[in-house]
Amino acid sequence: MAEPIVPPYNVGDLAPGERREAPAAARNRDAIAAVLRRWLPKDGLVLEIASGTGEHALAFAGLFPAIQWQPSDTDPDALASIAAWRDEGPTSLLAPLALDVGDTPWPVTGADAVVCINMVHISPWQSSLGLLDGAATILGEGAPLILYGPWIVGGEPTAPSNLAFDESLKSRDPRWGLRQVDEFSREAELRGFVLVDQVAMPSNNLMLRFDRA
Repeated sequence: MAEPIVPPYNVGDLAPGERREAPAAARNRDAIAAVLRRWLPKDGLVLEIASGTGEHALAFAGLFPAIQWQPSDTDPDALASIAAWRDEGPTSLLAPLALDVGDTPWPVTGADAVVCINMVHISPWQSSLGLLDGAATILGEGAPLILYGPWIVGGEPTAPSNLAFDESLKSRDPRWGLRQVDEFSREAELRGFVLVDQVAMPSNNLMLRFDRA
């Protein structure tokens, strides 16, 4: 079994109680939703990897009611928080699944899109490869794998705040850190994905869309 993914926040950042709140989720929700509105299919099943507190799942299920939104995580506390937030959501917000990207097979056999927010930089590189491997098995031709987070783009200067964040992550765990878009894209291509779009986001983040070829 792969090592569980650590959620992209410090526990001290979370509000107490079963329904956890991460400040970053509220800050980036609307900007992410604006891009998802262009990239997601009109209907079908969307699998969200590493759903964390569940706040994004609740928000996006409400914004895209024709989509069945499947949250997942590997952390039991996160799964409990997602389930608690789900009580406020529409019926299209499904019960959370325990899913570690490194385990095979995934407990979802097919999806129309996979969304992963703030995971790849705060987990070992092997988890990124597991994400690509798993997504390749459940996405059909043309279906998107959508990622959000801080990245390093070759040939472009990296913001000082992102460099500092990268150092902070590596001080916590040397296997963590911001990933190179080019390196991730090469691994994605080996698994049948093509980088078709990227969008600059607030706070020096990026959204990347990889389509299954």
